[in-house]
Amino acid sequence: MKLLSRLKKHLTAKPEVKLATYRSYGTASHLYLLGRAIDDDKLKMHEDQSFFRTLANTYKQFDSYEIANTEVSLELPDGTVLNAMTNAEGYFLFDRTISINLKEFADEGGWLRLKASFSNEVPNSIITSNNNFEAELLIPPVKAAYGVISDIDDTILHTGVTSFLKWRVIKNSLFKNAHKRISLEGAPGFYRDLHAGKKGDEQNPVIYLSNSPWNLYQYLKLFLQINDFPKGPILLRDFRTPFDRTLKPEKPHKQKEIINILKTYPHLSFILIGDSGEHDPAIYTEIAAQYPDRILAIYLRSVKHRRQMRRVRSIVDNFETVPMLLVETSEQAREHAKEHGFI
Repeated sequence: MKLLSRLKKHLTAKPEVKLATYRSYGTASHLYLLGRAIDDDKLKMHEDQSFFRTLANTYKQFDSYEIANTEVSLELPDGTVLNAMTNAEGYFLFDRTISINLKEFADEGGWLRLKASFSNEVPNSIITSNNNFEAELLIPPVKAAYGVISDIDDTILHTGVTSFLKWRVIKNSLFKNAHKRISLEGAPGFYRDLHAGKKGDEQNPVIYLSNSPWNLYQYLKLFLQINDFPKGPILLRDFRTPFDRTLKPEKPHKQKEIINILKTYPHLSFILIGDSGEHDPAIYTEIAAQYPDRILAIYLRSVKHRRQMRRVRSIVDNFETVPMLLVETSEQAREHAKEHGFI
């Protein structure tokens, strides 16, 4: 009877809900901020957690309860409040031109902190954190000499993206504790060097891309923090199922995001970093051909896939628009960056 009573209480309890905001980027007059209205999963990732706790965390990240068609507010530093509606999957987007100078309110590193909240009560739910959720976006400092756009999967984090049926991606991303994941050798130091630039204090923006779903945002954010990578926006994508009837994007996720970044910062050139395993070579070379004066260099980390490597080697050998390097180690990329005056 006591067990039935507890079960009944659990089923009738109001869920706790929150606004999950994702680190993004902007300018002095424009902000681009994405987030999601979902249930508060109370996610806690500990270094010494058990395998079963890791499984439980994975389940929590994907078993989300989305809050559709609800209004979200974003308060700017001067008190101005912007509003947006969540879509059917709980996502909301603020993509706005602003009349105030947002850069004046950013910290020394260029990070602007904003307050997000539910505009109204959420029916049959309890709003956590006193309806006060921090949002962050990066406005690159004036002294930034260039920017870095980097893939995550098999570029700085081994995922096994080229494995048969991608079983290693599933194993590594879903069943391994973020504290146990090791970055590819030398990557954190190289990225810190790029962030510092040749002068040592340039604070060049580093933006991370991945085809992983937004459900893994906290996992990847923790991985970057643990391994001491430079803090930067993290751009993932919506999780599509075989039953998803919404229209697929016209362009691949990474290509769309990179072009949007280039348009946002017309005064900055960028270094593109990816891997040779999937679509990065084709996407990066297409973008470099389209924006030859904006791409300083392309670094592709080699992956162990013989057939793929032959194809990529052919692309690298025949591409002359911008410097393009296929590297086995971060040190090889560092040497090239030094030679070209990036660090």
